[in-house]
Amino acid sequence: MNDLHDSLNGGCLCGAVRYQLQSAPFDAGYCHCQLCRRSTGAPVVAFATVPMADFVLTGAEPRRRRSTDFGERWFCAECGTQIAMHVDHQPDTIDFTIASLDSPDAVRPQFHIFFGENISWFDSFDNLPRYSEFRPNTPGLEHR
Repeated sequence: MNDLHDSLNGGCLCGAVRYQLQSAPFDAGYCHCQLCRRSTGAPVVAFATVPMADFVLTGAEPRRRRSTDFGERWFCAECGTQIAMHVDHQPDTIDFTIASLDSPDAVRPQFHIFFGENISWFDSFDNLPRYSEFRPNTPGLEHR
């Protein structure tokens, strides 16, 4: 791995849950949906994706909670930090919270999803594409 990949470690606030990414993240974006906002208490959540096999837990096992009819959120049982979301329509990948990285500047979001649910007083003032719901051609959604 190069230096960028070597820096892709992350974890929760208290340090119990730790992980390492063994490949470069892709599909980095902001989610404005109400479920993401409520699960974090933030106006938007930045996620990126890696293959499930490349998301390696190096600390405590996270708690898992089914938060929708299509996915579960992973979080620290001690401090509550949301670490990831695993969705049924993409069983071979996992979406992790970019801000849980030790070096979150290493991964830059490239789009906004569920912008139709955004909070009116919040705007990131970027020029990234904004989608009302999922992005067109999201893998796995053709079967939903």
